[in-house]
Amino acid sequence: MAAPFFLPALDNPDRGGYREVMQQVVAQTRLAWGILATGRMAASFARGLAESQQGRLAAVGSRSRANAQRFAHDFPGLRAHASYEALLADPGVQAVYIATPHPQHVEWAVRAAVAGKHVLCEKPAGLTHAEMVIMAEAARAHSVLFMEAFMYRCHPQTAKIVEMVGQGLLGDVKLIQSAFGFNAPFDPGSRLWSNATAGGGILDLGCYPVSMARLLAGATVDAPFLDPVEVSGAGQLHAKTGVDVVAAATLRFPTGLVAQVAASLGVEQDNTLRVYGTQGMLRVPSPYQPSCGGEPAKFFLQRWGQEEEISLLAPGTLYALEADAFATAVAEGRREVPAMTIADSLGNMATLDRWRAAIGLIYEQEKVTPRRTPATATLRNT
Repeated sequence: MAAPFFLPALDNPDRGGYREVMQQVVAQTRLAWGILATGRMAASFARGLAESQQGRLAAVGSRSRANAQRFAHDFPGLRAHASYEALLADPGVQAVYIATPHPQHVEWAVRAAVAGKHVLCEKPAGLTHAEMVIMAEAARAHSVLFMEAFMYRCHPQTAKIVEMVGQGLLGDVKLIQSAFGFNAPFDPGSRLWSNATAGGGILDLGCYPVSMARLLAGATVDAPFLDPVEVSGAGQLHAKTGVDVVAAATLRFPTGLVAQVAASLGVEQDNTLRVYGTQGMLRVPSPYQPSCGGEPAKFFLQRWGQEEEISLLAPGTLYALEADAFATAVAEGRREVPAMTIADSLGNMATLDRWRAAIGLIYEQEKVTPRRTPATATLRNT
């Protein structure tokens, strides 16, 4: 039988370590996270969790003990596991952030679900719509929450844009234009340029404007999202690796709305989102990395020759907002996060499949039909 637990007297909050005890009690009520992988994205999420109101970092898993310990050194108190399997076996971990390269997402998302861990999977959720189906089925079968990690969906700027479009402030929305691209020097050792790690612009960056276009198309008809009925595209594939250096697509929605989206690794783009309606337009300078903390996020509504600035403050960091939205959904007993549902992720992956098909982008893993991964075997055995 556990020993009884007594709080120090309340008449003096500083006496007997009361403050420290209460801090520990509060910390234990927060969602305990494990991070699977130790790369750049993993470190960014770990730092963001420090600003979270409802989450805490508990453990990290790597393929090597040295990497796990090196990562844990920067985050005192973190348990370091020398394998992904050990992280998933950790009873003190409730949710797992998957930060591996894209081709490994499906395997570890399924294994995490089988282990009873809630799953936040870095975007894109998988290489294909079919992989997203596997992850969705695993989450459902094991009653865990699954979310694809589109941070911008959890920022109040995005909610405000959706609200304004839904209210009809722009009139009849006819056209959406959005790009996400930067100029990265070619590096054959970088995952961004590697076919084996599903590099290129579409999956890493194009997933953002596609998700935004589908979100806003849905807002015009009071739906969570809409999927395009037609996807056409063009792109330039790298001569050595075959990944897309630059790619553009036109999406046509059932309402008649048209979206032009683009992604690039080889050229810097104007990454502004523009939404055009019959009575005005929205111009959003930073749609996918809006400001947090003390700096307000700003975008602009133009109507009848006048421009109005909309300014929104968001606390913490983008990762903290995402982690708190996730933790809130867990606490409410949900199996998905309203800001980015499983159905939304399925539609996004299907659209990315069509965009890649339009430019002839095929990854080596896809040349084996069907693609066999440990995840498919795991799911069949559950």
